[in-house]
Amino acid sequence: MKATIKNLNNETVGEIELSDDVFGLPSRTDLLARMVNWQLAKRRAGTHKTKTISEISGTGKKPYRQKGTGRARQGSMRSAQFRGGATIFGPVVRSHEHDLTKKVRKLALKTALSTKAAEGKLVVLDAASAESHKTKDLAARLATLGLSSALIIDGSNLNENFARASRNIPLIDVLPEQGANVYDILRRDTLVLTRNAVEQLEARLK
Repeated sequence: MKATIKNLNNETVGEIELSDDVFGLPSRTDLLARMVNWQLAKRRAGTHKTKTISEISGTGKKPYRQKGTGRARQGSMRSAQFRGGATIFGPVVRSHEHDLTKKVRKLALKTALSTKAAEGKLVVLDAASAESHKTKDLAARLATLGLSSALIIDGSNLNENFARASRNIPLIDVLPEQGANVYDILRRDTLVLTRNAVEQLEARLK
């Protein structure tokens, strides 16, 4: 498929051929959901914790005799039924990570790129560079492109001024090509790729 190449002034400066192997796959929400869950699970700290009966402060003495009191038998004041007692089957410190094969992760990234292309929310830029590191200047140029919520992916080396200027713009993210991921692509409305990013992504994902 062909796509027009624009510059930051919203002028058409050429055309590029996008590979159907990377940008022409059918949309699969099940695959994208699996990938997003995998990414977010890896992000979780897993530091949640409640105390078991062995960790509760208190005596191990039987609170009162077994028989003759008219009350239910009890073996410990640290049991879960008492105030300040243990939590049964509570969360413990653990990792939430789970496995997802490289083949599935690669297919999910290609599917995310294809979904944006099919929805008409893929913009190809000639270059993502700025002469000034001022946020106001870059925000005005992105506004001419109609970008209010976008992920901008450049080649392996980001332009320093462009990266700096974009930091304070809400809902605008800038990543190098090697940082392209499904979650960030889906959480922004528009995907913006530079010419370098397209070439490097196609070389990596074909």
